Formats: sequence, C-alpha cells, structure tokens
Amino acid sequence: MSLNVKQQWQGEPLPRGRHKLAPRDVRASQRERLTRAMLETVAERGYETTTVPDVVARARVSRNAFYELFADKTDCFIAACDDAAAEMLERLLSLAAEPDWIQALRQGMRDYLEWWREHEAFTRAYFVGLPTAGGRAIAQRDRQYTFFRAMFADLGRRARTEQPDLPPLPDLVPRVLVLAITELIAEEVRHGRIHHLDKLEDDLVTLAIKLLADDETARRPAQKS
Repeated sequence: MSLNVKQQWQGEPLPRGRHKLAPRDVRASQRERLTRAMLETVAERGYETTTVPDVVARARVSRNAFYELFADKTDCFIAACDDAAAEMLERLLSLAAEPDWIQALRQGMRDYLEWWREHEAFTRAYFVGLPTAGGRAIAQRDRQYTFFRAMFADLGRRARTEQPDLPPLPDLVPRVLVLAITELIAEEVRHGRIHHLDKLEDDLVTLAIKLLADDETARRPAQKS
C-alpha cells in the first residue's frame, strides 16, 4: 500500500456491474482504499474531526462495506497504522546483514527517518492523530514500541559481542531510546518539519551509541555509507 501524501486523494472504485474479480480481491481493494482514505483524512483534518462518512466518500466505498471490514472508525485507523508499521519494520529487519553494530544502527536510523519523510500522510496521522484516538490506538503504538525496544536491546547485545569490554546494558536504555526518538520526531512533525527529519540523523546516532555503548565509542569517526 502506497501512503505517500497527495492533495485530495480519492480511491478508484471497482468497475460497475458484473466483473471477474474474486470476492476476496474486492474486499482487499476496499480495505486498501479505506485504510489509505483514513490516513489521508486524519492527516488533513485530525482524528477527532474525521468521520466514517468522510472516509467512505474519499475511498469511494459503501458505508456497508466499511462496517463489514471494520467495527468503527478507530478499528479502521488502527488497521491502517498496523499496515504501515509492518511495511516499515520489514525494511528495518534487513539491517541484521550490516557488517557491524554501528553501521547497522546508522543505516537503520537513516532508513527510519527517511521512511517517515516518504510517508507524509501516515507521519502526520500517526504523530498528531494517534495520541487523540483513545486507548485502543495507544495500545497499537505500544505494540510497535515493543519491537523497537527489542531492536535496540539486540543492538546492545551485538555491541558487547563486538566490544567485550563494554559494561552490561541497563534494561532502561532501550525504553529511553524509543521514547526519546519518538518524541523528538513527533515534535518535528508538530512544527511542520517532516521534510527535515534527516537533519536529526547524526545527533540521534550519537545519542544511541552513547547509551548502547559509551562516550568513547560515540567519539569514533562517523561511519556513513
């Protein structure tokens, strides 16, 4: 699913009348258009003022079809967030092949920031809309936080394999990194600086190396590909 923002995007409806599409293909098309319409509308109007009629009109899908796929507005929004997050995580999982932990960290940070820049509608919907969407949406965010905490914990273990003199990694460090990076990006988004997120890369990489390893490791020459 492509989530790149376009002004006043509208879904392309399926052909009218009889067609050869299987029912599951019809539902998949409807679901894709509805989740994208949800993100686009929340990005433009905010979560609280987005309504199901707004979304179905934009997706060009019937209200009945919406409720066959989703229980309510929040359910659709969470599904859209889950789909986009899965796309991002798939991209980050490939970093295990990087030759050392610092290169994996730097490339991962670059890819992470670039992903948010490329998916402007989702970025605004996620960082601005999700905090107002209630407990179920916050639980979705917490599920994603779990993955990123595990990713930083794994980088910390890898750092100690490659640098055996490092002290044990405090359990709090992965949590601090996830919360700090998320809030820094959210602040940039709230101030309309989505297209400048790449400027955070060096500082965030340095911070992560200091917390996952030590100041001496962070002072090494930057490894940029």
